[in-house]
Amino acid sequence: MNKSKTTRKSVRDRILNTASSLFYREGIRNVGIDRIIAESGVAKMSLYNHFKSKDALIEAWLRQQEEQWCEWLKTTIEQRASNPSQQLLAIFDALREWFEGPDFRGCAFINASIELANADHPGHRVALEHQQSIYRYIKSIAQAAEFSSPEQLARQLLLIVQGAIVVAMMEGSWSTASQAKKVAATLIQTAPKSRVT
Repeated sequence: MNKSKTTRKSVRDRILNTASSLFYREGIRNVGIDRIIAESGVAKMSLYNHFKSKDALIEAWLRQQEEQWCEWLKTTIEQRASNPSQQLLAIFDALREWFEGPDFRGCAFINASIELANADHPGHRVALEHQQSIYRYIKSIAQAAEFSSPEQLARQLLLIVQGAIVVAMMEGSWSTASQAKKVAATLIQTAPKSRVT
């Protein structure tokens, strides 16, 4: 492998990993470029060679989070349940596992969308894309479970998921996931299924 490519990648990864930790733990607006440079141990020019601005770094961080978080969610749900209806409830088991983590500080995408009030900011757009991605994933499970209105059910479950995340962050309580699961179970039990003709 080309050594210069490896070095460039490792420098980029160091910057991104440092930014990821700081942005999530302390907030996007509270962390400046100089702090990221100091803690990642790279030169300022190196950072700007990989990310033309802080906004570009924020976007790259959120795209990385999107890929990692969605992969984790799908894997966790599939490990817990194989039946689509049970997978819809397993979403909340996955949330509980996440909430119980020692470093849980809410959803990076919800937090970013609040901090980045400008809807045209690239990070705000990634946060919205993430929400749409989760919606599509829940809808695909609802379709596999043969609910008659998977779009509506997915939207309702997404609202419960996001509400649970926000309350868990504010209260510091993983039990929010269990409470949300009970609400979701009632919703799922009463949602009409497609008729087999």
